[in-house]
Amino acid sequence: MPLRRLRTVLCLPAVALLAACTPMIGVEAGDDATDPDCAPVMLALPDVVAGDLERADTNAQATAAWGEPGAAVTLRCGVAPPGPSADCQRIESGDGTVDWIVAGGDDGTWRFTTYGREPAVEVTVPPAVTQDHSTSFIADLTRAVELVPATQECT
Repeated sequence: MPLRRLRTVLCLPAVALLAACTPMIGVEAGDDATDPDCAPVMLALPDVVAGDLERADTNAQATAAWGEPGAAVTLRCGVAPPGPSADCQRIESGDGTVDWIVAGGDDGTWRFTTYGREPAVEVTVPPAVTQDHSTSFIADLTRAVELVPATQECT
């Protein structure tokens, strides 16, 4: 058996085994996930948020996740931009400032959607994450989200 073919035969099971260990998080793409302004955001996202939630693979364009399946923070770029809201909060970090519409669900899920940026970015934080983490890690995403220019601010 030629050496190159032997390497291929030996490597394929290793690749399959490693792929099986990588968690895949199901995230529904935003309606405008193909907006070219989402690409720089996705490339600038951190590998870790909240100090210990590592980035995981997702199954849809312009999405990201940190954590484990069933208990992951998810991000979608290309969601519909929200209108003005009393729930608009300015979050500042060393990387800049982003305005977010913050909504808490009855099930304990928190949803942060950028305000005044198009395409909008939505971050969903399930209760399994907020049991052990503050949602202040949303500031970890500032550098990436600011790549979509702001056209409006919270009032």
